[in-house]
Amino acid sequence: MPDQQQAANAADGFVPQWIIEKKRDGEALSEREIREWIARYASGRIPDYQMSALAMAIFFRGMSPEETLWLTQAMMLSGDTLDWSDLGRPTADKHSTGGIGDKLSIPLAPLVAACGVAVPMISGRGLGITGGTLDKLESIPGYDARLSTERFRDVLSNVGCSIIGQTDNLAPADRSLYALRDVTGTVPSIPLITSSILSKKLAEGARTLVFDVKCGSGAFMKTPEQAQALAKSLLAVARGAGRNAEALVTSMDSPLGMAVGNALEIRESAELLRPDAPPPGSAADPDGALAGERELILALGAAMLRLSDAAKDEAYARAALEDALSSGAALQKFAEMVAAHGGDANVAESPEKVLESAPVIVDFPAPRDGFLTKADAARIGRAALLLGAGRKLASDAIDHAVGLDRIRAVGAKVQAGDPLLRIHARTNDAADAVRDELAAAFEIGDSPVAAPESVIWRG
Repeated sequence: MPDQQQAANAADGFVPQWIIEKKRDGEALSEREIREWIARYASGRIPDYQMSALAMAIFFRGMSPEETLWLTQAMMLSGDTLDWSDLGRPTADKHSTGGIGDKLSIPLAPLVAACGVAVPMISGRGLGITGGTLDKLESIPGYDARLSTERFRDVLSNVGCSIIGQTDNLAPADRSLYALRDVTGTVPSIPLITSSILSKKLAEGARTLVFDVKCGSGAFMKTPEQAQALAKSLLAVARGAGRNAEALVTSMDSPLGMAVGNALEIRESAELLRPDAPPPGSAADPDGALAGERELILALGAAMLRLSDAAKDEAYARAALEDALSSGAALQKFAEMVAAHGGDANVAESPEKVLESAPVIVDFPAPRDGFLTKADAARIGRAALLLGAGRKLASDAIDHAVGLDRIRAVGAKVQAGDPLLRIHARTNDAADAVRDELAAAFEIGDSPVAAPESVIWRG
């Protein structure tokens, strides 16, 4: 078969190894070469070993913004594309590069939908430290993330927001290429990351895209420079494809919010949408972590409204979002979305009655008095993984009930014995097994420190 594939390619003058050699030598590929390559790869006429070779050449040699745009569009066109022009309202979506405790998509979609902008959101599962957006939503009994395109359209039309998984026919070339990148060491390539993210987002059809690029120990991009480079690449390609786009680089050195774990993050998502949100300094939000999380949701939501022309400026957008929160409209929209997906809508008002709880819930105490100077997101994420809240292999099952909550934030003043967080585990042995990892995650100093800024860069 490989010989037949090569003969078929060469018969019409397209020789894959010449394309590989061209990129290997640092030359730019043409739009025709990229489009033809992806079309042939998607149809099986270019084998995986040649696709892997080209990915490695791109990893080392990079791509120009134009090449990255052509690659993205070619992968988008390898499958179905969605069109929402008949909805009668603007469409917007947000993409996050992911991090520990990053649950923002779940409250953000219904909040923006409550302000009149439809949110068609196609999300993924987690592989590694913690669960992805779909894993979190599937901790709600009955929630079905595998809707057909027709059902996806119905939910979006009737509710205004829907969060599903990638369908088989949406950017299938990206699915195949990502699997290769994952096993060939070519994942951390900005052109390949950009085309992977945006081929799906462009196929999804939203006219406005807002990006939340995480940066820090618990993120894929570790430094601000790396995160800004990815953000700028995403913006260039999204705008080049005719979308309205904006990007934020946000901190992920510490977990986002106070919960890490699937059902625990759904509880927190509902809390973020409640009209009576706890004020900073209260028992429910002692360090202002929930308030900071809500502020980031407002920043992302305001960008979605502004770029969709649903709000004339930042002040108007924030006022609309605040009204949707205070009136209860956003929480109601969350309940409607869950019900439309077959889930228990009572999760909005009474998550503790709907979601599974872990059998063992124990505190992890501070070892001494002082001020919390570090709450390392990567180590806290690894503790959640050890409890079963994430996957070591793609085939692993996730335990929706386990995780960590009431996580204290950097800057908090603590006394010896005060809980730094709560462990939710299946057994006492499982809880004990993560204590060393958690001990290494926290540092306590003698002097007060300021909480870090959540937004590092905006473009």
